[in-house]
Formats: sequence, structure tokens, C-alpha cells
Amino acid sequence: MQFIHEVLQKQAEKQPDAISLYPENHAPISYGELWQHVGVAAAWLRSQGVQAGHRVMLACENCPEHIALMFACSVVGAWPVSVNARLSAGEIRSIAEHCEPHLIVFTKQCSPAAARHAEEYSAQPCKAQGLRDACSYAVYRPNAQPESPELAQQVAMLVYTSGTTGAPKGVMVTHKGLLHFARVSAASRQLSGRDIAYAALPMSHIFGIATVLMATLQAGASLVVRSRFDVDDLLAALVAPGISILQGVPTMYVRLLDVVSDAQQVQAPALRYVYTGGAALDPALKERIETLFGQPMHHGYGITEYAGSMFITRADAPRSDTSAGYAVEGVELRIVKEGRPITTAGEDGDILIRGPGVMLGYYRNPEQTAQALLPGGWLSTGDIGHIDADGALFLTGRSKDLIIRSGFNVYPLEVEAAINAFPGIRLSAVVGKKESDGNEEIIAFYETERPEDINVDALREHLAQHLAPYKRPSRFIHIDSIPTTTSGKIRKDPLRAFEF
Repeated sequence: MQFIHEVLQKQAEKQPDAISLYPENHAPISYGELWQHVGVAAAWLRSQGVQAGHRVMLACENCPEHIALMFACSVVGAWPVSVNARLSAGEIRSIAEHCEPHLIVFTKQCSPAAARHAEEYSAQPCKAQGLRDACSYAVYRPNAQPESPELAQQVAMLVYTSGTTGAPKGVMVTHKGLLHFARVSAASRQLSGRDIAYAALPMSHIFGIATVLMATLQAGASLVVRSRFDVDDLLAALVAPGISILQGVPTMYVRLLDVVSDAQQVQAPALRYVYTGGAALDPALKERIETLFGQPMHHGYGITEYAGSMFITRADAPRSDTSAGYAVEGVELRIVKEGRPITTAGEDGDILIRGPGVMLGYYRNPEQTAQALLPGGWLSTGDIGHIDADGALFLTGRSKDLIIRSGFNVYPLEVEAAINAFPGIRLSAVVGKKESDGNEEIIAFYETERPEDINVDALREHLAQHLAPYKRPSRFIHIDSIPTTTSGKIRKDPLRAFEF
């Protein structure tokens, strides 16, 4: 295969009557029907003048129309630029100005947020039959130039980073990388046509695109497609149609535990694989989820700049710790510190990656591309971690989140893990705040199950038993809801800007 739409085409030819999607409020869609929708959408794109190398922006939430349009862009040779419709008008506008799409399509039927954006752009109704009148569109830059044929053939889509630290960057994700990972991911999870996966992760994010969508279609399995995560909906879907593969970011599982804490409250007769990625795994969360479902919680490590997970725990050998597992096929790892490769197990350093999923670069951003793509094909991830004696990767934190306290390195993940283990704490986020002497104060924000349950003095005593003095926060701030991106990652910049 050369292009991502060929994965769907193959399944439509092989098993046209098998169910591909279980949408919200609609009958199931077969592989044959979904492929027909892709054909209609591709014809419509061509009728609007879309050519190979054009960008087509999709302001969307998860729905069959979004999926059909992504693959239709692949058929035409255009680049889909999926952005979560829950972004602000300013964020949508910033991405549009950067990528200069030929069209912007809004999945208004499944997303009130997309409908609001469509009004701002005076979007016209889309009458392509295969899109069920669910979309509207705006001609944004009809004179936008397509990219060169060579580049157009390599890039499958632009995926914009969350933009929590400055302007978002458009990652050029390749067909080659997504196709490779679809096969690797399906094999690592032992997916088959009998599986049903849950798809509430936004398909504007690499986790939702690669791990959830592409791997599931590669295996000919089915997807329960949801525009957003809802605990009651998940609990119902575990029963019917019977989810067997559950994947999500850690905050999704935190929200599940807000509602359900007793295993007797959950019926999941088909569930066989539980996985989290997109952020480091907290040991307290892992223990609670494993108790809830009565089976291991698997973990992996991936970033937007790589087309899928780079490390995954082994399905047949679950771990009791919070490791991100082992390198998937094709991935090479290098841990470096001050430019020196680290070979000692357990020693932290900067994580560099090389493999078939490495991005081509940041679109129209050669300076930041040069910072991320290093000589020899290595990608600087911006993450810090170490390898243990048997080759498993442990994430320590983001280099930009590192706190320097009294000359020592403090990794927020370690502090957050200790805080999250305290009874009554639901979620925490630790940041550093510069002091006048150049030192950094450690500040902990936390969510609770019930605010009155937390005695801060008792929490301090708990941390004194688990953390060295220089790692302990000096301030604890209760917050109703820790801010997250639309893909569920904790946003620390708003916390750093918090007025004390």
C-alpha cells in the first residue's frame, strides 16, 4: 500500500458487509458503505476544485463524515487538516491562516461547536449525498497553491500540535508512517475482525488517528464512534455492542472513576484490552483502573511528530509498573545527556527517536524543523526518560517542565504521582514558579473528589514519607478542574500564569 485510503479500500473489497462504524444516533455503517461515502466525498472535493497538494481543513468532531472526508482527501491527493471544533475561533483562524486551505469543511451535524464556526465563515450547505447533509463548507483561499507533486504524495495529513506553548505547529505526517504503524499497532494488540474499539479520542489528534482509527481499520475491526467522551455512553457501549478494546488518555479514565469506583457497577463482557497513552501513566490511576476492570492496564508512548506510538507494553506480558513498554518494530531509541549517549540503565536523559513514522517536518516552519530533526534521521522528542535493565522505557517528564530547586532537578511527574496516591486526590499538576533569586518554587494544583476531604497538613506528611525535601511543593492550590487540551492532555501554561 502507498496511501492510507487503501487500508479502507482493501477491507471494503474483502468484507463489504462487515460493520466498520457504530455512529451516534445512526445505524451501523458497513465497510462497503463507508467506502462508498469516501467515493462520493472525493467526487465532491474534486467538484470544488480540490487538487493533489491542496489543504482541506476539517473543523470537526468524530463522526462518519469526518472519517469519510479524511480518506477522500487521500484519494484526491489533498492533505486533510483536522482541527477539533472545540478550539476557539482565534485558534481555528490561526491554523487556517497558516495552512491556507482551499476549503474549510465543518461537521455541523455532530458538533454544535462546528456549527458555530460555520456561521462565522458563512459556510454553505454541502449537498454531497454520501455526507448526509451533515457538513457545510467555506471556500477559504481559492487561489491557495498546491504543494509539489513529490511532497503531495508523501504527506498524508497535517496534524497541528495543541499549541499550549505558543503558536501550534503543523506536523507533516506521512502515508508511509501511518501505514507502518497501522500494521504494527494492530499486531501488538492482536486485533481481529471480531474486535470492537471505542473511539472518543479526537481524530484531530495523532492518538485518535493512528492508534484508534488506522489500526482498527487495518484489522477489519469495528469502531464505536463518539464526538466526545461520556461516561454513561461508555458504560452502555461496553454492554452493547460490546467494546473489546478500550483506549484513552489518562484524564478519560480519571473522569470514569469520578462516576464509577466499584467493579460491580461495570458490565464489560467482551472487554479484553485496556490501554492508555498521550501522557505519562500515574501508578495510582493504573491500580484503580485495573481493580475496576479486573485486567491489566497497558501503556504506550507517542508524540504528534511520530505517526503512532513508539513504545507499547506487550499484550502477553503486562507490567506491574508504569513503564511505556518496548520499542515497536522499526523504532530506534537513543538517550542522550549534554550530547553524550547514555548507556547506563536507569540514567535519565533526552529521548531521541528514529524510525519510519518520523514526520517530514513542521509545515512552513524550517527553523523549528531544524531544531527537532537532527542529523542521522533522529527526532528530538522534547521528553526525558530512561531505559531499565530489560529495555523498557520509563518517562520522567518533559524537558520544558523540568523544575530546578536548590540546584536539584525536580521532575513534576514524580511529585504528581506521590500527590495522586493520597486518598481523595483525583488529579494533580505540578509547576515551577521563578523566584527573585533564580530558584524555582514548586507549586501543586489539585482536583479532589470532595474538597472537604483533603487535609493539606496530612497531605504534606504523606509527601514527606515519599519525597526528598527539595521535591516537596511549598504551596497547594485546590482547583475545580485542571485545564486540559481538547485531546485530554494537562495544560500547564495557564497554571504557571496563575495569579497568586
